[in-house]
Amino acid sequence: MKKHSIYILFASLLLLVASCNRGGDYGGQLLGSLDRPRWGVTIPYGMVYVRSGFLHIGQSDEDINNSMIQRAKSVSIQGFFMDETEITNNEYRQFVEWTRDSIAHTILGGDYMTEKEETGEQIINWFEWIDWNDPDVQEQLSSMYYPEDQRILGRKEIDPRQLNYVYYWTDFKEASRDVNRLNADFDRTTVIKSEVVNVYPDTLCWVHDFIYSYNEPWTRNYFWHPAFDNYPVVGVTWQQAMAFSKWRSRLYNDWRKEVGLVMEDEFRLPTEGEWEYAARGGREISPYPWGGPYMRNKKGCILANFKPGRGNYPDDGGMYTVKADAYFPNDYGIYCMAGNAAEWTSTAYFPNSYQFEHDLNPDIRYDAQANDPITAKRKVIRGGSWKDIAYLCQTGSRAFEYQDSARSYVGFRDIITYLGRSIDDR
Repeated sequence: MKKHSIYILFASLLLLVASCNRGGDYGGQLLGSLDRPRWGVTIPYGMVYVRSGFLHIGQSDEDINNSMIQRAKSVSIQGFFMDETEITNNEYRQFVEWTRDSIAHTILGGDYMTEKEETGEQIINWFEWIDWNDPDVQEQLSSMYYPEDQRILGRKEIDPRQLNYVYYWTDFKEASRDVNRLNADFDRTTVIKSEVVNVYPDTLCWVHDFIYSYNEPWTRNYFWHPAFDNYPVVGVTWQQAMAFSKWRSRLYNDWRKEVGLVMEDEFRLPTEGEWEYAARGGREISPYPWGGPYMRNKKGCILANFKPGRGNYPDDGGMYTVKADAYFPNDYGIYCMAGNAAEWTSTAYFPNSYQFEHDLNPDIRYDAQANDPITAKRKVIRGGSWKDIAYLCQTGSRAFEYQDSARSYVGFRDIITYLGRSIDDR
């Protein structure tokens, strides 16, 4: 009995010492957790900062026909970083090549794969370079190439139909329903979704989009030729733009984790409200990113790549698309928010959405499935393009495309939410 009492006393002293030491760390004060990582603002490469603010979305000019789908509304938008240009062919090509190489590494196996120490899982060894000109490597990767009877002029080419990328996302809307968030037995795997997307752009869109028009040189050259490296990528579906953003987030945050930095929020397509806020560049009720009211400045110079006159496409300096940083940027430093390539947003298109969407970071999403009605697959596109008239280049003009369609005049750019009140918040 005496020994038992001594043991209890000894254990109590140890507990007291431990709690005193921990209390010493805090000096007995409420200081919060002391092992938090350091964090500072990092502007991702090629992006510009758009501060939090307020705007009137909707028409910037008298427009009776569209008065019901673009009714003026006051909304507030959280700050974000946005790509200063549309995603270019060369930037998107990095995604395509990463997907190609990851598939090839998996097929080759051996030294091209390595084992993850914690789990034993096989992962890609990016330090092992693939020699695509090696006949032995080509033989092992034969399933990635077009079969011999489908080759053009005997060229051995990768079959783009093999370039599929898998990404995962969380359905937070579904997870937030009372039936799930208040359920003690809720299984999170029910809201973790996966998507398989072929990543190669539809280069045939240049022919498909136009009849009685010779555009075959663009089909043959636009995506791969170095002459077009800095032109906006087009022929990408909404689903491919979403896959690119998920891949870019993983690429960026895996690197940050590797070098000991705190991970950031995800890259993503802008909502319709965020896009319009960035396009206006801080100018209230202005029809164009530079103000307005015309597509020319006082010297008569055209300020965007669009269709200036009937049949006169090159009057603005570009027959088709032009370089992604052509023309002057708006006051936020963002290029081609009018013309060049129209841009995907994350927002589902409903004609009367302004009537019911929230005034705080307005956003309407619908994850349409393959068997949904075609009207459920409409996504908002903004900005107008090289083949559009001036009206569609206005900051308030709305249009849509179907999420599984690829057009020669639709591209995209990413944003990433700024985590804080203001970049200069002290």
